[in-house]
Amino acid sequence: MAAVLFDFSGTLFRIESTESWLRATLDATGLVLPEPELKEAARALEASGALPGGAAPMEVPEDLAAAWAVRDESAELHRAAYTGLSRQVPLPDPELHDALYERHKSPDAWAPYPDAAEVLRTLRERGIGVGVVSNIGWDLRPVFRAHGLDAYVDAYVLSYEHGVQKPDPRLFSVACEALDVDPRQALMVGDSRPADGGAAALGCRVHFVDHLPVSRRPDALLPVLDLMG
Repeated sequence: MAAVLFDFSGTLFRIESTESWLRATLDATGLVLPEPELKEAARALEASGALPGGAAPMEVPEDLAAAWAVRDESAELHRAAYTGLSRQVPLPDPELHDALYERHKSPDAWAPYPDAAEVLRTLRERGIGVGVVSNIGWDLRPVFRAHGLDAYVDAYVLSYEHGVQKPDPRLFSVACEALDVDPRQALMVGDSRPADGGAAALGCRVHFVDHLPVSRRPDALLPVLDLMG
C-alpha cells in the first residue's frame, strides 16, 4: 500500500456540539438568549441538521431537497442547504443563521481525534502518501494548519472544488492522481459507508471508523497503521 486517503469530518476531525456552536456564535455577535431558550434552540438546530458535520436532518424540507442532494458540489449549494435548514429554527436575529454557518468553518469549531496526529505523523515517517478527500463546501486547509496537521497531508481533494461529491469515483481518482498512486495501492478511511465506500469502485481498499464524539473515540485510527504494514 502506497497511500492513505482520509475523510475529514467524523474521521480525522469532529465538529463541536450543536450547543457549543450556538453559544460561540451568540458570544461572537453579542446576542444573549436566556438559558432555557438557548438549550431549546440548540435542540431544534440539531434536529434540523443545520450544523455541518453534526447530526443528519430528521427531515429535509421539500424546498431544500434538491439543494441538499448535491450540497457538496459547490460552496453556494452548501451554504444554501445548511442555512436553509438553520432558518427552520426561529432565532432572535435573522443574521444569526449566516453567523452560525461562518462559525462552523472556524478551526476553533473542530477538534482532531486524539490519535489523528500520531497516525498522520507515522505515515509521513514511513513515506506513505496522505490525501484528504472530503464532501464539503469550503476550504478546510486552515483547520489542518491551525491544529498542526497540515504538514502531514500531501493532497486535499475537496468536493466543492471539483463539482463532484462522494461516492462518485471521480473524486477518489483525482486524489490518487494527485498522490501519483494506483488506486489499488491506496486505502480509503472514512466514517460513511455510502459516501466513502465509493472508493472501492476504483479498487481502493476501504476501512471505516465510527463517527463519534472525540472523547469517545481515542484510538480508532491506529489500526490504519497495521493495515499499511
